[in-house]
Amino acid sequence: MNKKLQKIYASTIHLFKYDNFIVNIKTKGVRKQMSRILLFGNCGYSIHKSAQINLKNGHFAVNRCITKKDPFIGNIEMYPNSEINAQNTFFIHSGCDVMVFNNAKLNLGSGYINRYCKIRCYNSITIGDNVAISENFSIWDSDAHSIVGKEHLKTQPIFIGNNVWIGTNVTVLKGVTIGDGAIIAAGAVVTRDIPSNCLASGIPAKVIKENVKWK
Repeated sequence: MNKKLQKIYASTIHLFKYDNFIVNIKTKGVRKQMSRILLFGNCGYSIHKSAQINLKNGHFAVNRCITKKDPFIGNIEMYPNSEINAQNTFFIHSGCDVMVFNNAKLNLGSGYINRYCKIRCYNSITIGDNVAISENFSIWDSDAHSIVGKEHLKTQPIFIGNNVWIGTNVTVLKGVTIGDGAIIAAGAVVTRDIPSNCLASGIPAKVIKENVKWK
C-alpha cells in the first residue's frame, strides 16, 4: 500500500471508528444516504433505543477535535423518545456535554459550537443556520427544579435564529428567542428576547446597539 493510500485508510478508520459504526447502525432516524453521526476522540454516549437522530443533509459531529492531540472528553445522552434533528452539517466541538431528555427535541441548522458547551434540552431548543457559537456556551430550556409555593413555567422553548454569533462564556436560559443576525457579547446571560440584527451584552443581556452586521 503506497503512502497516499495509507493516509486515506488511516483517516477513514479514524472517522468511521467502531463507536461511530455502532451509533449509526443502532440509532433510529431518517438520514440521507451519506449523512453520518460522528463521534470524535474520547466521547461517551448513551442513546436510548427509542431516541432518534434525523439528518436531512450533511453530518452531525460530537466532540469534534480542533487539534489531533485534543484530550477533552465529550458526552452525549439521549433519553426515551428524544430527537436531534439536523438540517445541515453541525459541529459540536470537544469537551461538550449534551443531554436531550424524555420527548425533547434539539433542532439544529448548520454551523458550530466551540469547546466545552453544555446543552440541557428538556423540551425544545432550536438553533438556526450559519451560527457561530464560542467556548463555554450553556443553554437550558428548563429551570430543572421549581420553587415551592411559586407557580411558574419550569420549561419553555428556546429559539436561536440564523446567522447568529454568540461570544464566549454565554448562557441562554428558557423561553428566549434570539433573532436572525444578532450578536451576543462574551459573558452575557440571556434571559429575555433579543431582536434581529442587534448586539446584546450584560447580565441580564440587554440590547446596546441596533442594525449590526458581522462576518
